[in-house]
Amino acid sequence: MARHFHLTADGGSRGNPGPAGYGSVITENGKIIAELYDFIGVATNNVAEYSGLIAGLTAINEIDATATVDVKMDSKLVVEQMSGRWQIKHADMRVLAQSARSAHNPSLVTYSWIPRDENSHADRLANKALDQQAGGGEVVQVQQNYLTERLLSSEKATTIYLIRHGETVLTPFKKFSGDGPLNPELTDIGLAQVEKVAVAVAQFKPEVIIASPLKRTTQTAEAISRVTGLPIVFEESWIECSFGIWDGLSIDEVKERYPADYQAWISSTGFAPPQGESYDNVALRIDAALNQIAAEYPGQRVAVVTHNGTIKSAAKVVVGAPADSIFHIDVSPCSITTVSIWPSDGLRALRSLNEQAHLQP
Repeated sequence: MARHFHLTADGGSRGNPGPAGYGSVITENGKIIAELYDFIGVATNNVAEYSGLIAGLTAINEIDATATVDVKMDSKLVVEQMSGRWQIKHADMRVLAQSARSAHNPSLVTYSWIPRDENSHADRLANKALDQQAGGGEVVQVQQNYLTERLLSSEKATTIYLIRHGETVLTPFKKFSGDGPLNPELTDIGLAQVEKVAVAVAQFKPEVIIASPLKRTTQTAEAISRVTGLPIVFEESWIECSFGIWDGLSIDEVKERYPADYQAWISSTGFAPPQGESYDNVALRIDAALNQIAAEYPGQRVAVVTHNGTIKSAAKVVVGAPADSIFHIDVSPCSITTVSIWPSDGLRALRSLNEQAHLQP
């Protein structure tokens, strides 16, 4: 009778790209069979994550080539690509996926996504590989040189224009406006703003429009659609952070009614407002959403109409900033933030933040 294994795998890059390593944990009947980890040099997060998967499947195949395997990873990109739900359009990513399929009979392998905190064992092993191969000051120069090479290379990056929606009735008062039932529409000022940003975005010649399905982002995306002639693809992953019972309240109102919760919220991005969502969770889904765009639209120009919290989270994850940096980023209504992602290796660059020149008289 064939054996059955569970495999958790992870990988990480300190710099994306930068020094990279992977970790894999193989278990059978709840017992750890193998712990694998290795340093792979300068690479991106995507390459490191695939490397962890390939190493784990290769080891399982050597133990029992007929074994069934349940793979669990916190990389939505790898899980969705290996499950066949996301197309793999870039050649280098296809090579990695094919290596994973070749490592063990793909008909014997199933994939599922897990939150990062459920993949902590493999993550610790990946960090162990990195810690043992820390490169000191020279690593920074390698990362800088690598980014320069990508910026000057002939490969066409996927360019993502992150557009915040126009003003709503809550915007001038700095009130929490998440995904709650209020779902405000644009004001007259907001409608004027979206007409201006639509003209600015059209000059970039986008090939795709993606939008959060809330009313304010739908109205903004519709203006861009009218100018560009492009259809709108609605994606739930780009919806605003949920602020739960705080939705519609001002900061002063939240401080007065929920002082302890507010203090916890500004002290930790892992804290979620009651019935709401933490900024850490927003960062996880936006990280995956960026990867999905790069995988599905390699080398294309993509306009994403979204929200304050999601754009700030995108800026944070792209540059690898500390978690609490999200409290120190400001994104204005109908501003444009631009990100580049090179599909072959997942390298990301923040090209601009909170552009508003198109809104000036």
